[in-house]
Amino acid sequence: MNPTQPFAMLGNATSLPWADVPEWPVEDFVEVTAAELERGARLGAWFGVPEGAATRLVAVLAYDTDNSLAVGRSKPVSGGYPALTPRHAQAHLFEREVWEQHRLVPHGHPWLKPVRGQNGDHPAQGKFFQVEGREVHEVAVGPVHAGVIEPGHFRFQCAGEEVLHLEIALGYQHRGVEEALVGGPHLATMSQMETVAGDSTIAHATAYASVLESLAGVEAPLRAQWLRALALELERLANHTGDLGALANDVAFLPTSAACGKIRGDFLNLTALICGNRFGRGLVRPGGCRHELDSQRAAQLLEHLRLASAELNQAAGWLWDASSVRARFEGTGIVSDEQANEIGLVGPAARACGLVRDVRYDHPAGWHRFAQMPVAVWPGGDVFARARVRWLEAQRSGKFLEEQLTAPPDGSLRIELGPLATDSLAVALVEGWRGETCHVALTDAAGKFRRYKIVDPSFHNWTGLALALRGQAISDFPLCNKSFNLSYCGFDL
Repeated sequence: MNPTQPFAMLGNATSLPWADVPEWPVEDFVEVTAAELERGARLGAWFGVPEGAATRLVAVLAYDTDNSLAVGRSKPVSGGYPALTPRHAQAHLFEREVWEQHRLVPHGHPWLKPVRGQNGDHPAQGKFFQVEGREVHEVAVGPVHAGVIEPGHFRFQCAGEEVLHLEIALGYQHRGVEEALVGGPHLATMSQMETVAGDSTIAHATAYASVLESLAGVEAPLRAQWLRALALELERLANHTGDLGALANDVAFLPTSAACGKIRGDFLNLTALICGNRFGRGLVRPGGCRHELDSQRAAQLLEHLRLASAELNQAAGWLWDASSVRARFEGTGIVSDEQANEIGLVGPAARACGLVRDVRYDHPAGWHRFAQMPVAVWPGGDVFARARVRWLEAQRSGKFLEEQLTAPPDGSLRIELGPLATDSLAVALVEGWRGETCHVALTDAAGKFRRYKIVDPSFHNWTGLALALRGQAISDFPLCNKSFNLSYCGFDL
């Protein structure tokens, strides 16, 4: 084992035998992981694998500058272990989740409480951090909201109108998705993957398909990879357009709000043109895609894409030209680049802090190996930066789609999968529209899922929203919240 690279290295959407994953006593495992994070690695996943009455900890690290991933594990442990969080804040939710699921206490964790459910006498929605002072008061929002959204509780500590601290409690639905995946793939597994986060159907379905393909030792045909890439960028276009409209609505700029609501629907309809479903359900399958895009419909898609993109350009132009919009966006909800790096932000939220962090660039897989897209970065870390990154990405996704539709690859759309590798671990990252979507599968001796871990980008980014509110007026919360637009259901797995 290379002393300067103790973890097992692998590429995106690849697998390796479980026996080849290096292991350490848990104290050494935490030290080795901390050392790798200090060298510039990023924590993609940290989870437990039950082994008898004990649990193994598993870490998946991303080395973005080296375009590589790494995995390591602890020896079976019970009771507890020295927490990683005091040295690397990006581990704080992961360690709380492991404690909740496996009763492993991360000794020294600064704020230990469950993430979703209940650990003994410790409810996830129980003890909240409190700021003391004569002028300090609490404002509790949710979990039941006035709109048709999922449950989430936001506890503000305020001095007058200024937010001193925001704590976010989610996980009220207890969906149990990961538990349902154990023993699979089942007949229902594909549908469960497509509904991990419904607005990120293509991202999660592609990550799952990539995991299965790597375990089966096959690669999806090039035409299927191409079609997946088209659907992924259409998903990005639709959601970024919707977010720009929602941000405009929150500052009462109705022209862009109304226009983007309509244009988002146009982009969703282009996905339906490919597979019959506006969110892309039924398109991606392990081994390829279920639906072909013939030349006639490809030409129709290109025509409608150009029309919708032109309308989006106009609607965005109105937004950027309005001084009232800039006055509300600029300097609101700032997350510094240091904070973003420390807590492990991903996706547009990270890139709006100036971090060059994009799976399509750092860990290309599938069609993005052949047709990379420029990384959209903006400095500042405020609402304006997060809106601009969305706008830049929407433009680049549109250009990517135009280029790809004019020169499609030939070939088959599907390849059959054989049995999955036994006692093996596979990792796949996909750059969804919210950011890095990570799937990790561990198979047993029969080739079934012994453990399946999903890390939606929202899991990394909710802490960013909490930091963005510090020092802000509480009335800025809806705007800051929309600028992140994170998933409740993608968090509640």
